[in-house]
Amino acid sequence: MKKQVCRSNKSPWVCLTCSSVHCGRYVNGHAKKHYEDAQIPLTNHKKTEKQEKVQHTVCMDCSSYSTYCYRCDDFVVNDTKLGLVQKVREHLQNLENSAFTADRHRKRKLLENSSLNSKLLKVNGSTTALCATGLRNLGNTCFMNAILQSLSNIQQFCCYFKELPAVELRNGKTAGRRTYHTRSQGDNNVSLVEEFRKTLCALWQGSQTAFSPESLFYVVWKIMPNFRGYQQQDAHEFMRYLLDHLHLELQGGFNGVSRSVILQENSGLSASNKCCINGASTVVTAIFGGILQNEVNCLICGTESRKFDPFLDLSLDIPSQFRNKRTKNQENGPTCTLRDCLRSFTDLEELDETELYMCHKCKKKQKSTKKFWIQKLPKVLCLHLKRFHWTAYLRNKVDTYVEFPLRGLDMKCYLLEPENSGPESCLYDLAAVVVHHGSGVGSGHYTAYATHEGRWFHFNDSTVTLTDEETVVKAKAYILFYVERQAKSGSDKL
Repeated sequence: MKKQVCRSNKSPWVCLTCSSVHCGRYVNGHAKKHYEDAQIPLTNHKKTEKQEKVQHTVCMDCSSYSTYCYRCDDFVVNDTKLGLVQKVREHLQNLENSAFTADRHRKRKLLENSSLNSKLLKVNGSTTALCATGLRNLGNTCFMNAILQSLSNIQQFCCYFKELPAVELRNGKTAGRRTYHTRSQGDNNVSLVEEFRKTLCALWQGSQTAFSPESLFYVVWKIMPNFRGYQQQDAHEFMRYLLDHLHLELQGGFNGVSRSVILQENSGLSASNKCCINGASTVVTAIFGGILQNEVNCLICGTESRKFDPFLDLSLDIPSQFRNKRTKNQENGPTCTLRDCLRSFTDLEELDETELYMCHKCKKKQKSTKKFWIQKLPKVLCLHLKRFHWTAYLRNKVDTYVEFPLRGLDMKCYLLEPENSGPESCLYDLAAVVVHHGSGVGSGHYTAYATHEGRWFHFNDSTVTLTDEETVVKAKAYILFYVERQAKSGSDKL
């Protein structure tokens, strides 16, 4: 189906007012432009009452048959009294099953064959199948795709969800039917855990080149209002919301079986390895959970205050003295390392006037120092580099290159009691890294690198390519996922 402006055959949307077909907002955006042009007042002729009602606000996706209202900026399930929307949907479905079907199947088979051939790679002189699956961009959803691909390559975390039993959310009259989601529906019929499980199961099967996580994104819209719409979002913020909501949902029952029982059966994690955040432990806290000790000292009377805080990730500042060096090979100034960022996080810091400490002995706010220690390291150490900061009314990006190790990140020197840790328990190897390309948090693009069965892959939405370690270490990391080393290795330490 060709569009009437750009002649593209990608993402066709039909206007339900005038039947004109245009491309979606993530191709060339002519469908949205058609709506916007219809809102421009007529200058040469006086508007009639009929003309004012015709605003071309509703269109239909010719691929999924979902209906979208540009005025509401949302998908809708409402129909007219005469059921005209459903008639259009049935008409499009009949066209799809008409004489063009045979030609469609022939083209699809050719595409599948070419996709299979493109998935065959030369590794050590032999041909091997690339089983990685990309994630389709649903409209500035690269922030979600990069996080999902990273989490799918953390084996212990991913395997837990893939081994969960499926949940059938639809029954009765809606069973077996295609649903057209809208934010106006209730929240009691969605499961983030279930859609997350389905998405992880679809990855690394090799059955398709790209998977569309639209059902998961719909649930995200339902339970995480901050991520509604199609604006670019912060990948780190999304990751935290995702893990927090998975943790909360996992604390409930699962088909009558406590998920704490499933956690023990499937993950093999003992109670001593769990870190509770907001209630009972789940696989989220068992894998990502660590504990910080926050130590504050009053500079007037010397009173010491200690507090223990659970964490799922650590947010690290990039020291200001390194911010002029933007590439690995740039000559001016020393290179910032991940160790510099960790040291800045754990070093003794004097709190400024806006963060005065309420000393219980002095009975008033006093100047003080603060220091973080890591009391317990997690199985997966997630490190977030603070690349976005506010200056006046703008949120700027710190584009500094930060050198990070692929293997042997040694966290022992940041522990509160390093003598109680084994020689290998503090070493971490990189599993995935999320990269932000562009200048601002509200723009740009997210991709991810991750290692799977000893090979590194680059995940760029629906495109997955094999890459090498030299390319990975040059990336300007935004989020790093390090997995606790299990077996002894002769790799160098950081």
